[in-house]
Amino acid sequence: MRRFIIFFALFAISLFASSEREKILESINVLDRFMAIPEEGISRELFLDAEAIAIIPKTMKVGFIIGGRYGKGVLLIKDSVGRWSNPLFIELKGGSLGWQIGAQSIDIILVFKTKESVNELFKKKITLGADASIAAGPLGRTAAAATDAKLQSEIYSYSKSKGFFIGLSLAGSVIKLDKEAIESFYKIPFSRVKDVIYQKVKSGDPLIEELKNRLYDYSR
Repeated sequence: MRRFIIFFALFAISLFASSEREKILESINVLDRFMAIPEEGISRELFLDAEAIAIIPKTMKVGFIIGGRYGKGVLLIKDSVGRWSNPLFIELKGGSLGWQIGAQSIDIILVFKTKESVNELFKKKITLGADASIAAGPLGRTAAAATDAKLQSEIYSYSKSKGFFIGLSLAGSVIKLDKEAIESFYKIPFSRVKDVIYQKVKSGDPLIEELKNRLYDYSR
């Protein structure tokens, strides 16, 4: 019964999912909002050292005793010389059990600190907290010093609702590549997904370059 209710909630949310191009535009807007106030936002040092960035706009968190979480977004991977890849589309799903009621739209950014956690996505789905350690990321300029030895997680999460940073546990949530969205947007079979990363596949959409330029600006 529990699985059925979670599945039904996630299915209902998925009916309202944006198109791939709209998701890229939403991701640009999310990134701008997160970085608008450097003193309170994400440390640029984290962006500088990141191996990949996932942006998941308008993640829906719904619950009536049994809760569910569902969102679609983009993942960009940094190469050895600091260039960002074309975006890959991803899905985030999760469920929780407890006394809860209501719905909430949350923007999420995940900062991947290790290549291993990124590579896991190409082998299988990633269960946050199990396949890759995750922790809430530090905020503001003062967080720079903490990014050296004190922060040991593979992924750092940031979440924002109604303009405010909020604490949100993503442990147990699952991230996987969105096969259908990748194939639809880039017009390639999923077997060529790594060609997107190495920029051997072009979509011609100017929003891709705008998103990559934003990431470059925020991480230099």
